Amino acid sequence: MILRIRSRDGMERISVPEPSAATVSTLRSIIESQLGVPAAAQTLSLDPNLLLPSKASPAVALEPSAPLSSLPLSNGSILYLSYPSDLRRATAAPPPPPFSPAGSFGRRKMTIDDLIARQVRVARQETPHCSAASFDRDAAHAFQLYAADTLAFAVKRAGFLYGRVDEVEHSVAVDFIYEPPQQGSEDASVLFRNPDEEALVEAIAASLGMRRVGFIFTQAVGRKAGTAEYTMSGREVLQAVEMQAEGGIPEWVTAIVKLEVAEDGAADVHFEAFQMSDMCVRLFKEDWFVTEFGEDDDPRVSRMKKDVVVGGKDTKEVDNDFFLVPVKISDHQGPLSSNFPIENRITSVTTKALKTHLERTKHQPFVKRISDFHLLLLLARYLDVNADIPTLAECVQKQASVPDGYQFLIESLAAAV
Repeated sequence: MILRIRSRDGMERISVPEPSAATVSTLRSIIESQLGVPAAAQTLSLDPNLLLPSKASPAVALEPSAPLSSLPLSNGSILYLSYPSDLRRATAAPPPPPFSPAGSFGRRKMTIDDLIARQVRVARQETPHCSAASFDRDAAHAFQLYAADTLAFAVKRAGFLYGRVDEVEHSVAVDFIYEPPQQGSEDASVLFRNPDEEALVEAIAASLGMRRVGFIFTQAVGRKAGTAEYTMSGREVLQAVEMQAEGGIPEWVTAIVKLEVAEDGAADVHFEAFQMSDMCVRLFKEDWFVTEFGEDDDPRVSRMKKDVVVGGKDTKEVDNDFFLVPVKISDHQGPLSSNFPIENRITSVTTKALKTHLERTKHQPFVKRISDFHLLLLLARYLDVNADIPTLAECVQKQASVPDGYQFLIESLAAAV
């Protein structure tokens, strides 16, 4: 039986070989042999008041002749031990060598292996928690087209990925991209989070049977000037891990969109998907990352506030590739289109855009005409998000006929321009 012994110096464990035949006197002898406290100086009790400096009611000491079997003890039970405060100093062993303190009561031994285990070791994570990420072709195309044609990949653009999680395959299917208000530069995309708008986005996604599953950003073509090639900069790692920590699902993915130019001058837009490693998320949550960036900082590394161990060496700079876990990427044709003007871009989206869209798609079934997240987001600003939007989203999800009343309401909204 293992018993825990609590004294004013801390907690210690002792082993009682034959508890059924042992008495309190036997226990005191075991404490003397295992912990070095003379039996004659011990006071044992089941009452924690024994260790208080002044007690309103004195603790009842255990009688030396009492059998342990008569006491309410089981494996792991706590007993309280009192002895003169200067006794352990007189009976303690000589000072131990470095890294191996064998000394005072309640202090566990520390070895070199213990010290190494307490250090943070950064290594590559070989396996992602997300087996694969598939992107809706229309949504991906609309995002990269704006980056290429309007922004010319000169500044960064970012958005949140929404879709479905396959909890059996541990994969995600991205069906639409929400682009929050933001300001892009060559090095960073600063998001101006709008809680009210994001609440509408979440309500629409939930009504469609979807949820937020990741983060996406473009990389500016000038970002690598003067440096060697790298996958993510320190700024991008910090933003990506912040979003993953906020996302709260194991399958969360981060997608990068970049323009790659071949030696013959041909340009091609390229998508990649990653997860930030478990260690990266841990370091972010424990506030290890340096969050300020200077013009002369090496973009290939992330700087830490304290030393970490990388490749057996202590360092405050970690190559960003150690934090990236590649995810297989593919595409699919999802249930939504991405033909409606997209929110928070250069041109504001108004009901005039709704009128233009309905006129352009008048040959299609009405449910098909409204099967677009960005259109539903505009409608959510005018309709009841708790009643009307779920009804319309259910029609979109099932590709069912939209009730006449809702068709009239949407057409009237468009005609009111």
